[in-house]
Amino acid sequence: MSNQPDVSRSAVVTPLRVAIALCLSAPFVAMLWVGSYARTDPAFIGIPFFYWYQMLWVLISTALTLTAYQLWKRDQRARVGRKGGAER
Repeated sequence: MSNQPDVSRSAVVTPLRVAIALCLSAPFVAMLWVGSYARTDPAFIGIPFFYWYQMLWVLISTALTLTAYQLWKRDQRARVGRKGGAER
């Protein structure tokens, strides 16, 4: 048994995976930074900023998660393509 790591199974940081991580971490950062939205003004159709800002992030988070999923599928297809091409 060798002590060499299996390169095919190791995690590789690519620009695509960095974009996925940013898409998935942006909603957490936005919601954990309470000081940025802990106020009532500006109100939108009578709803205080505190509430509509959080509801807006529900929609933004959905879009970012969908984007991350599409990028992940693209990354997996590329990995399978590289793996299949290397074995030929």
